[in-house]
This record gives sequence, structure tokens and C-alpha cells, in this order.
Amino acid sequence: MEVKLGRLESLVEEIGETVLATTETIARLADRVDALTIQVQQQGHQVQQQGYQIFALSDAVQTLAESQSDSLERLTQLTDTLQKLVDAIESRSKIRKGS
Repeated sequence: MEVKLGRLESLVEEIGETVLATTETIARLADRVDALTIQVQQQGHQVQQQGYQIFALSDAVQTLAESQSDSLERLTQLTDTLQKLVDAIESRSKIRKGS
């Protein structure tokens, strides 16, 4: 019976060591999961910030395009006005030469 008791004690000791090793392994895995979770959260924050930056850049490009369109329209009007002025000057010049 002592042999069986010794064998039982040995098995209980092995089970205890196995449980401790498993607990340590699970604790290390939990630490790794926590670290990965933090890393993923940080990357998510970076992606969100990049999204905001892209939105701001897109808005700036749209504003620039609208401004350029307005400038082009004004330049066209100025060109038309200058052409009318040149035509008027040339017309007067022809009238003076003819008289």
C-alpha cells in the first residue's frame, strides 16, 4: 500500500508541476495578447488620424480647385475686357488715320 501511496504522491506532484507550468504559460500568453491589443489599438488610432488628415487634405484640394476655377473665370473676363479695349483702340486708330 505504501508503494501505491508513493505512486499517488508522485502523480499528484507531477500534476501540480504541470498545472504550475501551464499557469505560467497562460500568464505569458496573456501578457503577449495584452501587448498585441495595445499595439492594435495604437495602429487603429494612427489609421484614424491618417483618415482625418486625408479628409483635411481632400478638403484643401477641393478649396484650391474652386479657387483656381474662380481665378480662371476672372482671368477670362479680364482677357475679354482687354480684348475689347484693344479693339476699341485699334478702331479709333483707324478712324484717325482715315480722317
